[in-house]
Amino acid sequence: MTTDSQYSWPRFFMELADKLLAFKDDRQALIATLQDVYAELGMDLPTLDSGGIPTDIDPFTVYGLFNRGLTDNKRRAVALGIGGALGVQAPLHHDFVGVPVLLNINATFYDQVRRDDGDIERLWDLFAVALAYADQPTEQAEAVFRHAYDAVLQQRHASWNVTMGLFWIRPYAYVNLSSRDRWFLALPDRMPSSVRSVLASIKKVPGSAEYLRIRDSILSVLKSGTYEYSSFPDLSAHAWRVSEQVNRENKDSNKEKEEVTQEAALGDADVQTVRYWLYAPGRGACMWDEFYKRGVMGLGWHELGDLRGYATKEEMRQRLLETRDDNTSQTNSARAVWQFANEMNPGDVIFVKRGLKEIVGRGVVTGDYVYDPDGGEYPHLREVSWTRQGSWRSDQQFAMKTLTDITDYPDSVARIEAFFEDSEDDVDSEEPLVIIPEYSARQFLNEVYMSEERYEAIVGLLKTKKNIILQGAPGVGKTYAAKRLAYSMMGVKDVSRVKLVQFHQSYSYEDFIEGYRPSGAGFELVKGAFYSFCKKATDDEENAYFFIIDEINRGNLSKIFGELFMLIESDKRGPKNKLQLLYSRELFYVPRNVHIIGMMNTADRSLAMLDYALRRRFAFVELCPAFDSDGFRDYCSGLDNPRFEALVREVESLNRAIAEDESLGEGFCIGHSYFCNMKPDNCTDAALASIVDYELIPMLKEYWFDEPTKVREWTDRLRRALR
Repeated sequence: MTTDSQYSWPRFFMELADKLLAFKDDRQALIATLQDVYAELGMDLPTLDSGGIPTDIDPFTVYGLFNRGLTDNKRRAVALGIGGALGVQAPLHHDFVGVPVLLNINATFYDQVRRDDGDIERLWDLFAVALAYADQPTEQAEAVFRHAYDAVLQQRHASWNVTMGLFWIRPYAYVNLSSRDRWFLALPDRMPSSVRSVLASIKKVPGSAEYLRIRDSILSVLKSGTYEYSSFPDLSAHAWRVSEQVNRENKDSNKEKEEVTQEAALGDADVQTVRYWLYAPGRGACMWDEFYKRGVMGLGWHELGDLRGYATKEEMRQRLLETRDDNTSQTNSARAVWQFANEMNPGDVIFVKRGLKEIVGRGVVTGDYVYDPDGGEYPHLREVSWTRQGSWRSDQQFAMKTLTDITDYPDSVARIEAFFEDSEDDVDSEEPLVIIPEYSARQFLNEVYMSEERYEAIVGLLKTKKNIILQGAPGVGKTYAAKRLAYSMMGVKDVSRVKLVQFHQSYSYEDFIEGYRPSGAGFELVKGAFYSFCKKATDDEENAYFFIIDEINRGNLSKIFGELFMLIESDKRGPKNKLQLLYSRELFYVPRNVHIIGMMNTADRSLAMLDYALRRRFAFVELCPAFDSDGFRDYCSGLDNPRFEALVREVESLNRAIAEDESLGEGFCIGHSYFCNMKPDNCTDAALASIVDYELIPMLKEYWFDEPTKVREWTDRLRRALR
C-alpha cells in the first residue's frame, strides 16, 4: 500500500487497525482493556451505551474515542494509551491535521438507545473485509466489501461517518466524504468539473458501488499530479486548512460588523443566522426571467456605483438625494441597497414577488455582493441558486419595497414556504451547501470556564438523559454555556438546530405545543414553538437538535408540558410512543435527536418548587462562579489590570460571606460573567465602577434588604478595591 512520511498518524492508525482485528471474537477483553487504559489515564470511559459500561463495542467506535471533540493533547494521550495497550509500535506525533472527528453527540457507530442485534457484528465484518480489500484489492475482495458496506448502511445511525471510519483504518485506500471534505471537493479548482458534478448530485450516503466509483475517480486525479495534494490524507489536510481559513475570515468579517456587547447576547457574532427576504426583480418583476436563467438577483440604483465604497447607510441616502429629483426621503432605497450589500449573506432565502400578492419564485443566496460596472440598469448582483419558479397567490399583502427582510415575521415566512411544500415543479429543491462555523470541545473549554472532565460529564448526561437543567447563581453564564454546549455537541454553530424560549407566568401549553388563536376568520389552530421544533428535528433525524428553555421554573410547568411530561423521557422518545395532542387530536412524539436544556436561577426568591414529575425527567447540573478556574485566571492575566484583579478578589470574599449566610447560601453567589467580555482597552476604572454601582450593589441591597449595615460594609469594600 502506498504511504508517505508527511504525517505520522496514518501509520499509527493502520497498525492499530491490525491490532484491533484480533479482538473481533473477543470484545469483552477489548472492553476490559479500554477500561484499564482510561483508569490509568485518570479519566472516565465515555458513555458508549445507554446502560453505562458498554456490553459490546465495534472497532470504529474505538477510533472514535480519540477522534471526537477533545483537545489535541487528550486525543494523543487516549490514542497512545489504547495503542500502547494493544502493542502498537508506530509513533504518533501532534499532527492530527486533516483527521476527521465525530460529533460528541454521535460518537458511536451504533445507536446507543436502539441498537439492534447484529449491528456491532456487521460493523466488525465491514472492518475486517475493508482491511482485506485495502491490502489485497481483488475482485472477490471487492464483492465481499460491497456486501458488508451496504449491510452497515442499512443500520440506524449509519451516515457519512461510515466513510470516515474507513478512512481512519486505511487512510490511503478509502476517501472520507464527511461534510468538510465534501465542501472542499465541491470548491472550484479543487477537483475537475466531472468529479465535482458527481459529488454535487449526491444527496445521501452513497451505496458501495457509487462510493467506490467516487473513490477511484478522486484517486486517479490525485495520482495525476495536477493538484498540490497527492493522497487522501493530504487531501483531508488541505480541506481542514482551507475550511479553517474560511471560518477565520468569516469570523473576523462578522466581528467587524458586531458590537462587543453582543458576545453575551442571544446571538453570537460569528454565527450566521438564515434570513428571509422578499424581493422584486425590477418593476412588475420585469427582470425575473433573465435573473432566473443567469442564477442571479440584481438591484438598480446604478448611480450609486460600487456599494462597497459607502461606510454608512446615511452616506448612500445622501448620494441618492444628490442624484435623484423625486422629492422623496430615499430612506427605503438606501436601506434596500445597504442590506443587499452588507446584511444579506450566503444561505439566506429569497422569495421573489410580483406585485403585492403574488410569489413567483424561491432561491438561496450563494454569493457575496458583486458590482458589475457594465451591468446597465442593474449593476448590483448576487449569485442565487433558484429552487422554484411558478406563480402562487397569497392572501396577505406584501410591502411595496424592492427588498424587505421578513425574518422577524415567522408566520409570514411559514405562509410563503407552504406554497412550495406540495409543489410538483421539476426544479431541484435541494439547498446549496453553505459552510457553517465549526465549534469543538476545545473552543467550548476556551470560552466557558469549566474543566474538561466536568464538560464530558455534562455531555454524557445530556446524551443519555436527553434533558438537563443548568442551575446556578446570577451571572454564572448559564445561557452562554447552554448555547455553546449545544454547539460543541453538534460540532458546528448551526443556529437552525438550536431554539431558545423563555418561560414566564403567562406562558402556556398553547404557546409551547398548540392552541387556537384569533384570526381574520375567527380562530385558527396555531402550532407552538416546541411542536414546530420537534417536527423540524424529525425531518433531520441524523443530526442533534437542542431546545433551550430560559427561566424554566418561572412557568406553570404542568400546564405548559401537558401530556408531554411522559414523551420527553429518554426511553419514551420515538414514533413507538405517540400520544394524542389536546386540540388537533394528532398523534405526536418527541424525536430522539431533540435535547432539552433548561436554565434556572437559584437566587430567585419568587420561584415555586419544581414539579416533582419534571425533576425526575431532568438531570440537574450546578454551575458555580468560576473565579478560581484556570481559564478565568488566564483571562485576568491577559487583562493585566491590578484594579480588575483587586475587585475580583473582593468579590470572591463577598461570595464566601454570601455562602456562609444562613438566609442566602451558595445559590446566591455572584457569578463571573459580570466581569467577562472585557479587553485591555475597555477595562477602565469607569467600566469597573459601573459594574459595582449598577449591578452588584443593587443585588446586595436585595439580598440584605433587612441588614443595611452589611450592604454598606460590602459597598465600601467593593468601591475601595477600585482605588
